[in-house]
Amino acid sequence: MAASSRHRSSATPLAAVYTALLIYASLYPFSGWRWPPGQEMFALLALPWPRWVLPYDLWFNLLGYLPLGALVGIAVRRSGGASWVALVAAVLGPAALSYSCEVLQQFLPGRYASLRDLAMNSLGAVLGAAVAVGWLGVGGGSSWQALRERWFLRDSAGALALLALWPLGLLFPAPVPLGLGQVGERLREAAQELLQDVPWAESVHQLLAAPEVATAPLRPLAEAGITSLGLLAPCLLAYSVMNPGWRRVVMAAGALALAVAGMTLSTLLNFGPQHATAWIAPGTPQALAAGLLLATVLSPLRRPVAAGLALVVLTGLVVGVAQAPNDPYFAQSLQAWEQGRFVRFHGLAQWVGWVWPYAAMGWLLTRMGRRG
Repeated sequence: MAASSRHRSSATPLAAVYTALLIYASLYPFSGWRWPPGQEMFALLALPWPRWVLPYDLWFNLLGYLPLGALVGIAVRRSGGASWVALVAAVLGPAALSYSCEVLQQFLPGRYASLRDLAMNSLGAVLGAAVAVGWLGVGGGSSWQALRERWFLRDSAGALALLALWPLGLLFPAPVPLGLGQVGERLREAAQELLQDVPWAESVHQLLAAPEVATAPLRPLAEAGITSLGLLAPCLLAYSVMNPGWRRVVMAAGALALAVAGMTLSTLLNFGPQHATAWIAPGTPQALAAGLLLATVLSPLRRPVAAGLALVVLTGLVVGVAQAPNDPYFAQSLQAWEQGRFVRFHGLAQWVGWVWPYAAMGWLLTRMGRRG
């Protein structure tokens, strides 16, 4: 039983997701690939030491790989590996990932390979691995496992991974507060580009033609409804792996606190501390209060009912977000993230913000299918 519970550690899916996000952030925008002029194969493998340094890059490279080192160390240790195996894997794995990304960056215009970045990434992985293995060594893993068993079901690793990623998705600018999942337009553009030179796809091109841009803002009630659903969705996801009781109410209150903190931090990063609360529209507090009230009222639901209702709420969320037009705040935020100082953090939050509702629906459907 102990061995099987190890394999349910949420650190494993989190490490896999975080690795994919780091690759995206390192190789964004995945276009314009070309062989570096005048470079031979073996010369590309020797990374140069840059002549300049940006403090922001140093801290980002250090902190960006620290969670990966910690997650890999926890995943290996919780899967039954010895402490030294977990430490080695948590250092060498992220270091190899960083080296590979640095080499590949030489094939992208505007991206530069750097031995200093590799060193800072590796140092971050070392620190994360040391903290994780040390924490597990003093019994932190047992304490967390006991806490997890009191709050959540045994087979809850997927839901816990999704809940841990939800605040990260909130950092990427959204057209509506807590409005995750606005990926439809990007998928349409990608499909149109993929079928651009396909002769038999003319009818498909017509279907994929850019729709008229909605300029009228959402009605206040519709925007408030999307915000309420955005808070209710992670609460119901958590309820699907929690027994009814007071812990569900505490979980809902924690989700509200994380939602406010995530949206405030996102606005602060874009517009500065003086505008940190600019995301709060006139009806936003009432919408958040309504979401918390609904989560509290629904806390006695049985787990299967909570899972089914979570699917309905997530569907309503993505449908509502798809109707939201881009406002000036959203457009300016995207420009800052995609072209400005957050380009290195771009992929980490963007993909979580896009995919989170769909990943949650997929996990819920898989879980309900196993039950059936």
